[in-house]
Amino acid sequence: MTPFHQLTATSLRGEPVSMADYAGKLVLVVNTASHCGFTPQYAGLEALYKKYASQGLVILGFPCNQFGKQEPGGADDIAQTCHVNYGVSFPMFEKIEVNGAATHPVFRYLKDQLPGVLGGRIKWNFTKFLIGRDGKPLKRFAPFTTPEKMEPFLASALTG
Repeated sequence: MTPFHQLTATSLRGEPVSMADYAGKLVLVVNTASHCGFTPQYAGLEALYKKYASQGLVILGFPCNQFGKQEPGGADDIAQTCHVNYGVSFPMFEKIEVNGAATHPVFRYLKDQLPGVLGGRIKWNFTKFLIGRDGKPLKRFAPFTTPEKMEPFLASALTG
C-alpha cells in the first residue's frame, strides 16, 4: 500500500475515511473555501467529477480557513455552500489546516511529494494535487488553474 493510501481523514459528516478506499482511482485533492474568489471553481470541479467519475476520477475537497479566513463556518455552512450553491456531489471533508504545525497528514504528505514554488507551503485556496491510480502523486496545480484547464491532463491520466 502506498503512503497516500495509508492516510485517513474525517468526512464533513464526521466519519473516518481511509484513502485506501480510493485505491485504483485517479484522485484530485483540493483545499477549498466557501468565500474565496476561486470558490466558483466548485462548479468546474463538479462538472469534471460528473464527466469522469465513471472512468475512475474522484475529487476530494478539504475546506481550509487559513487564507483570508475565507472558510469561517462549520460543517453545516460548508455543506450549504457546496451542495446547495454548487451542487457538489464529490466527497467533502472536515475543515483542516494545510500549512503550519497542525497541517493535516494528507497535505503534509502531498506537499512533501510535490513541493511547488513556495517549497513546502500551500499558497492559497484551491491548490490541487493529482494522485495516480497507484497512489503516487503526479502533479500539483496552482489555485488559478481552473478545472477546465486541468481537464486535458486528467483525461490523459485516466486513459494512460
